[in-house]
Amino acid sequence: MSRISVMGVGFVGLVTGACFADKGHQVACIDVDREKVDVINRGQSPIFERGLDELLQRNIGKGLRATLDARQAIVDSDMTFIAVGTPFDGQHIDLTYIKECARVIGEALREKQGYHVVVVKSTVVPGTTDRVVRPILEQASGKKAGVDFGLGMNPEFLTEGEAVSDFMDPDRIVSGGIDERSQSALEAVYEGFPGLRLRTNNSTAELIKYASNALLANLISFSNEFANLATALGDIDAAEVMRGLHSSRYLTTVLPNGEQIVPPITSFLMGGCGFGGSCLPKDVSALAAQGRQLGLPMKILSGVLDVNLHQHEQVFRLLGKHFSSLEGRRIVVLGLAFRPDTNDMRESPAIPIVKRLVAEGARVTGYDPVAGHEAQKIFGDTLPLASNLEAALEGAEALVIVTRWAEFQRVPELLKKSGERPLVVDGRRLLAKDSVARYEGIGLG
Repeated sequence: MSRISVMGVGFVGLVTGACFADKGHQVACIDVDREKVDVINRGQSPIFERGLDELLQRNIGKGLRATLDARQAIVDSDMTFIAVGTPFDGQHIDLTYIKECARVIGEALREKQGYHVVVVKSTVVPGTTDRVVRPILEQASGKKAGVDFGLGMNPEFLTEGEAVSDFMDPDRIVSGGIDERSQSALEAVYEGFPGLRLRTNNSTAELIKYASNALLANLISFSNEFANLATALGDIDAAEVMRGLHSSRYLTTVLPNGEQIVPPITSFLMGGCGFGGSCLPKDVSALAAQGRQLGLPMKILSGVLDVNLHQHEQVFRLLGKHFSSLEGRRIVVLGLAFRPDTNDMRESPAIPIVKRLVAEGARVTGYDPVAGHEAQKIFGDTLPLASNLEAALEGAEALVIVTRWAEFQRVPELLKKSGERPLVVDGRRLLAKDSVARYEGIGLG
């Protein structure tokens, strides 16, 4: 088994470290935040991710530890993964953390004997590993990439809320590298994992990640365009249109026994109130920006972003059909995280929806099973939070479903029991349109 160090204990880094440890590797997770390091070493996760606490409790103090001492962790390991954030400022991704990691790793390699492999796992635009990370490593270490140490790029394909299962049961493992030795070393740490193997150079590996996220964002905005068109045309339910699309042989396989296999990608082909999160908005924006810098306008990606930017406005169009003014109306926003099974609110459609509701004078209450703490950081006292779903529904004049939490499928049952008849604006087409007395759904013309 390998000795691995992982720089960064965010969503990607901590899942990577914990999963490798669970497979028997010796793993040190490195971070500069003492509080996070201490929490992890107590077997607790500083982020909400299904199944991660169990992994930590099973492996911490055995094959897994967290540390502030980057130099020692790197010297004591055979491979270091860089898994820190790459924020986007509107024009470029911010490589500050990537560069600092490369410098720290390089300084550690200067005093280390033997071959070591450095692997970029953070999402970075094509060319970053070879043109930014490599020179810093070589300068700080005084050594030569491809001779004294290896350099690879291993993109992550993790969905928040499903990251542990995605890592342990991958559909593909992309091993980017500057040479065969780097690629082979990277593949070796994934021995025993399922999934197709693909070896390639670092820039190709970087673009595979962006292409994957760009496709998903395209599908969502494509679906939302059709949802909006169905609304404008009238007498069309875009959800039925998408189900008709799903049934095509391009998307659904029929087995010889007649059983239909519908692939997971069809979940992205359904109208809603827009995409969010730490990946799709940032990655599509960064790729479009890189294209512009190269003199290549990325027209499709720019359109995807534009559709998404305005999609939450459909919620207000539907509210406007029933309320001439939102002043004083008690509106409940169900779901604050950008997707279910996570507490991540980055770029969540709930943010512009709540802000506009507050600006228009509505009495807004929010409810999310796990994202309440994150919501308080963003909204403070401007968004009172309900303690549970039953309390959230009490006295509501309108409900706005923003996140597809399975718990919200109880809404029809709870309303029937209480006898209340609020307007339900389904921003995710989660509920059957005849399941509540007053229903409006995006794409329901």
